[in-house]
Amino acid sequence: MLFTLIAFALAIGLLVTIHELGHYWIARRCGVYIERFSIGFGTVLFKRTDKRGCEWAVSALPLGGYVMMRSNVPDDAPEHIKNTAFESKSLGQRAAITVAGPVANLLLAIVLYTLIGVMGSQEPAAVLAQPEPQSAAALAGIEAGDKVIAVDDKAVASWPQLRWQLIDRLHTGGEVRLSTEGPYGNRAERLLRLEATELDPDGADPLLEAGLRIATPTPFVRQVLPDSAAQQAGLQANDKLVAINGEPIQSAQGFVQTIKPLAQQTIQLEVERQGQRLALPVSIHAHTDEQGNTVGRIGIMLGANFDMVTVRYGPIASVQQGFSRTVDTFWLSLKMIGRMITGQVSVKNISGPVSIADYAGQSARIGLTAYIHFLALISISIGLLNLLPIPMLDGGHLLYYAVEAVTGRPVSDEVKLVAQRVGLGILAALTMLAFFNDFSRLLN
Repeated sequence: MLFTLIAFALAIGLLVTIHELGHYWIARRCGVYIERFSIGFGTVLFKRTDKRGCEWAVSALPLGGYVMMRSNVPDDAPEHIKNTAFESKSLGQRAAITVAGPVANLLLAIVLYTLIGVMGSQEPAAVLAQPEPQSAAALAGIEAGDKVIAVDDKAVASWPQLRWQLIDRLHTGGEVRLSTEGPYGNRAERLLRLEATELDPDGADPLLEAGLRIATPTPFVRQVLPDSAAQQAGLQANDKLVAINGEPIQSAQGFVQTIKPLAQQTIQLEVERQGQRLALPVSIHAHTDEQGNTVGRIGIMLGANFDMVTVRYGPIASVQQGFSRTVDTFWLSLKMIGRMITGQVSVKNISGPVSIADYAGQSARIGLTAYIHFLALISISIGLLNLLPIPMLDGGHLLYYAVEAVTGRPVSDEVKLVAQRVGLGILAALTMLAFFNDFSRLLN
């Protein structure tokens, strides 16, 4: 729990700081006086005033932050003081200051995705298992062992990239052209006809519904237990399990399920050891499980390693990938918001602080690359959320400026007051929905 909270606090602290630095940097360039730069809310833990008079503060609750700019200057104030107020700036300058925060988050995402590209990451290869009969993948002619190398002519290097390229099309449906490479290097073009699917986090995986699933790795012997049937048969650590009585072994789970009902029987177990095929007779021992049933066991600890690939790009290609991934994620997220509003996508996809904290902890435990992926995704989400035309958010202020640009006069304080109440209600409703989804996931 402590590790999760630390990972969450670091993530939110970094992303909020970058967001507010965007506002701060452009405001300073436009000549606005900054009174305070705060990370977090509540009790101030640390503060320092710089030579320009700006107070820098860190507060106890790291779930937000703000930049306090000079505002509402008295009419009798000196002219040079008035000129440093936010309201004294031109429409274009005020809009630039407002949009700078979300833009900073999007630029951070580009930097983070670029860093991942340069560092490289280990990801499962996009090698497919045998699809279910009559599924979209089966009807397209996909077979076990096919490796997807491109989706609609866009190169795919790994299973996560394949999922990413298909996620939008899985919802809308339509035709997708997969370029595949078979186990022996034969290439083919497969036309995948997808049915529109509702994206519901509690529903079935739409990839599985389409018949696309990652190939299960060949199980191997991780450890042979003493005085077991496996030891008596001559099995060794790192032996790959190939077949039982001539029937191929598809997965570690399938192997266990095959052995269970064969207590006190002898099987012919084919294994691969150092590139050679061996056939070993194994007399399966009988054991009594926790329910009192007699089951077969041979006494090994199983392992299974997915076919992994290193996804890495050069510096220029990494920047291109970072920009492309950020734009694609932003656009897909925006489309999903639109589909939630129209009811095409379940609102269960909305996550709140509890789920985000959980994801922060999980990704940090997996490794640095996964955590950076998480930071990039949340940074894009913060940027997009703040650009929505909802009063109280940056996007709401940009909406005011758009009205001012069209009408030639600022939006009145009375209209802003009503809009703020509406915006506060919308944000409160979204917050309650997010918390409801979070706790529903925890309870389930």
